[in-house]
Amino acid sequence: MSIFSSFNINASGMTAQRYRMDTISENVANANTTRTQDGTPYRRKVVTFEERGPAVGSFSSFLGSASSKFQGQGVKVSKVVEDNWTQMNMVYDPSHPDADENGYVTYPNVNIVTEMTNLIDASRSYEANATAFNASKTIATKGLEMGQA
Repeated sequence: MSIFSSFNINASGMTAQRYRMDTISENVANANTTRTQDGTPYRRKVVTFEERGPAVGSFSSFLGSASSKFQGQGVKVSKVVEDNWTQMNMVYDPSHPDADENGYVTYPNVNIVTEMTNLIDASRSYEANATAFNASKTIATKGLEMGQA
């Protein structure tokens, strides 16, 4: 694996975590949005990652490719999905313009504590990738300095 491969892997990790932090920020910003453009409450979004590179079909094909010096290629955002498995928050507020006939307002399924925990996780992952990137850069610099001597 070349030094540039490690740069690419770390950069892809930082890019993916930055995108995840942007999505978490969008969730927090819309925590009280009861009506979107389509008239429904905002739904929390979740980012999923997958390995970058060619898709591996079966276990035997993966095993065959692993024996020929498998090299990591980084990570990419595979999809952003709306959270349909968490219940929306129902709050009794008959004076709200979006209240139903019983006086309940459907608020987004965004939990601020969960979002902040995910934000800390994404931030730490970004920092870990930045640290690994800097370590690779230091190794490359030391190698060049040794070549000059």
